[in-house]
Amino acid sequence: MGNRGRRYDNEPKLNLKKVLAVVIAIIIVIMFIYFIKGLFDKNEPNTKITSESYFPIYQDEKWGVIDNNGNIVIDPSYEEMVVIPDPKTDIFLCTYDVDYDKGSYQTKALNSKNEEILIQYQGIEAIANKDNNHLWYEENVLKVSLAGKYGLIDFTGKELLLPQYDEITPILGIKNALLIKQDGKYGIASDDGKIIVEPQYAEISVLGEDSKTGYIVKDDKGKYGIIDYSSNIILPCEYEGITQVYGNNLYVVLQNKKQILVDKEGTQVLTTGFDEIAQILKLQDNGVIFKKGNQYGVMKTTGEVTLQAQYDDLKEAKTGILIYKKDDKYGIIDLQGNEKLEQEYTNITYQKKADIYIAEKENYESDILDNTFKTKQSGMLLECNTEEGYIKIKEEDQTKYYTLQFEEKQENQIFPNRTLFVSKQDEKYGFVDKEGNVVVNYEYDDATEQNDYGYAGIKKDGKWGSIDSTGKVIQEPKYDLEDYLLVNFIGKWHLGEDLYMNYYNQQ
Repeated sequence: MGNRGRRYDNEPKLNLKKVLAVVIAIIIVIMFIYFIKGLFDKNEPNTKITSESYFPIYQDEKWGVIDNNGNIVIDPSYEEMVVIPDPKTDIFLCTYDVDYDKGSYQTKALNSKNEEILIQYQGIEAIANKDNNHLWYEENVLKVSLAGKYGLIDFTGKELLLPQYDEITPILGIKNALLIKQDGKYGIASDDGKIIVEPQYAEISVLGEDSKTGYIVKDDKGKYGIIDYSSNIILPCEYEGITQVYGNNLYVVLQNKKQILVDKEGTQVLTTGFDEIAQILKLQDNGVIFKKGNQYGVMKTTGEVTLQAQYDDLKEAKTGILIYKKDDKYGIIDLQGNEKLEQEYTNITYQKKADIYIAEKENYESDILDNTFKTKQSGMLLECNTEEGYIKIKEEDQTKYYTLQFEEKQENQIFPNRTLFVSKQDEKYGFVDKEGNVVVNYEYDDATEQNDYGYAGIKKDGKWGSIDSTGKVIQEPKYDLEDYLLVNFIGKWHLGEDLYMNYYNQQ
């Protein structure tokens, strides 16, 4: 009960007085940034929100719902957080009659008119999922229960999967792939109710990073194999274990308590010279990254070692390019060991879609490098949005925007729907329009960028309030948000302090 959902804000304010907190906040911003994409029509001026959206609220120790104008839709009257599976759809899942001692509760679904819907089911739940970067609910699908069995419906109430399963659970980190259990056996169903794998296995886990890569399965005898998305057998169930390391039609399996590399025919390709195979390189002739003791190196599938095991960590970022760690510092080399980026960073990540590298420094700043390893920008990285194609970075005391090709852009070019833009003059903050005309006078000690709902935060005398898309003060500054890592407003409601919950309050 009380499932946690995602944040729906796009441009929160960072509390820069807490350096460590800033780093956490940046991670959170990156985690949730892609959710906003698609909520609004980017071709229309953002003077009016183009679709209704809903958010949980917490007030006087009770939970309810508001819309994107800050109007209360569901009165805060529930002991558990109201779950909103899709912020654009007026389906609100409410938990009531909670008995914490027995662990029992009831659920019901309401619409924006506070009418109970989907009353034919005994239980209704959103299907929460998560990976290392973010949390989400499976799209347009709800789990329902009837007579102790589970099924699936869509948001209109259409039955997708009959309530005949003992369990329906997500595969963590994988979208559109649900574990179904029937008579003690597991299978796979998609979010639209299609049976991908019939319930016939003792265990199922995903092989790769999405539902299309296939599945590792375990039979009744405790042996493991691999099937593809259409349930065709790739490797029969005859191994002691199978890892999620694969590529070039090669798979890492466990036999006689030792890892070996086999091809799709089951033929042994590599069996000695390593303790563990960590990654199969993108080109087949390049071989694998292996681990021996606590060190990593590279060997070909012939067994020839091309890079000795001397690295604390080693990962292939793109074909032939390796990010390595040694003595607690990161650098970049090629497959011949030639240094491409000096070993001086606290972490390095590769953004595949943008084909850039983000190299983090000790001072919580980063170097942003192109695919030739040339540093193009440096500063505190606030956002790398590969979906919308921009980088947001704080350079000294200024926030700047760049395309993924490192062309500098103004905020109004990146966000053409925004009506107001933060401006600073004589150490005070105000807001200007797209032409630079002052709309909100320079009288505030701090301010946030306008969010996609038209609101911005304003700070005065240590307190926070909000303005709308026209610059009108909606909430006079009165909230002490000094300990909040993110500051964001919907009307008079401000984002809650808990980073992992997407609620708003007025406390």
